[in-house]
Amino acid sequence: MTVGRILHSDDDIAEGAACLARVEPRFGRVWAVTGAWPLRRRDAGFATLLHSIIGQQVSVASAGALWDRVIAAGLDDPARLAAADDAAMRACGFSRPKARYARALALSGFDFDALCHQPDDVVIAQLQTLLGIGRWTAEIYAGFALGRADVIPAGDLALQEAARRLFDLPARPSDAQLRALAQPWSPWRGVAARGLWAYYQHETFREGIR
Repeated sequence: MTVGRILHSDDDIAEGAACLARVEPRFGRVWAVTGAWPLRRRDAGFATLLHSIIGQQVSVASAGALWDRVIAAGLDDPARLAAADDAAMRACGFSRPKARYARALALSGFDFDALCHQPDDVVIAQLQTLLGIGRWTAEIYAGFALGRADVIPAGDLALQEAARRLFDLPARPSDAQLRALAQPWSPWRGVAARGLWAYYQHETFREGIR
């Protein structure tokens, strides 16, 4: 089992963007209008996966506000979150399902360190064994916390909308359609995702990811 390229720095993003532009010139035009694409690396572990759970199916602004309350309450620590009562969770803005997912994660004893040595498909499969973790959340974690250069969360609506605009598609591509479109971008699909998020922000004046 082989672990692919890891994104450690802005230089890695620039290298990937240059390779993408040779395969698909539209990415070169995106770089020209957006400037350099952000690395968006986060620390691996409980807090970052919890952050991704919070971001499920809500706007960037709503997720950011909830996360700020979680930090203020100290619930980014698994022991404190596991001990928090329902009132404390509601005060932070957790919905009932997300409170359940967050508690389950806090109590899971999941071995985050072991993921560093696993290939992308195994990482994503193992994360999805956790309650409330679907493919989008697993891929967001793999891309941001582990820096996996070839992981694209194709179910992300902002990515789909950016692809629709960039490729002049008649409608937003589905998850499967975006994965098929992105196949030639391997092994830099994670960099392509960063470019599409940057393009989404440029086109809509809204952040697609935080």
